[in-house]
Amino acid sequence: MAVYIRSAKINDLDEIMLIIDEAKQLLKSDGSPQWQDGTPNSDMFQEDIKKNRCYVLIVGKQIAGVAVLMTTRDPHYTNIEGGVWKDNRRQYATIHRIAISDRYRGQHLGEIFFSNLISHGVMLGIRNFRIDTHAMNKKMQHLIKKFGYHYRGIIYVNSTKDGARYAYELNL
Repeated sequence: MAVYIRSAKINDLDEIMLIIDEAKQLLKSDGSPQWQDGTPNSDMFQEDIKKNRCYVLIVGKQIAGVAVLMTTRDPHYTNIEGGVWKDNRRQYATIHRIAISDRYRGQHLGEIFFSNLISHGVMLGIRNFRIDTHAMNKKMQHLIKKFGYHYRGIIYVNSTKDGARYAYELNL
């Protein structure tokens, strides 16, 4: 069965939002406040699709996951507490809003998705990757570290205490 990524299309939005809602429930059941404030939402994904930075993971002919690969500077990454970025000069890509459908959970597809997103970034000439996650999102932290990302400090996605995120960087 073929497993690959492709750019998301607007008609994928309903399936994307089902996957995001499943991920929100998983985070909630893990006790994490991440994604419990109404974001990410449909408007965000519509914008991501419009800007051609939203990707879906396809297994066979079904959408099994969603992620955003942002290749422009992320304003949340400007200030970092308790550390520094190793490479703050070259362009970087950021992986955001990655989620795998409940139907495919446990099949290590997150690893395949990460690998494909990084490969896509490398094909665009990017060798510096960043990602962040909540301190309570141990599953994502495990995946991030498995790919060789290094912890760099804390960034904030909003001004609340739940807006703090562990920030990681991968330099190839």
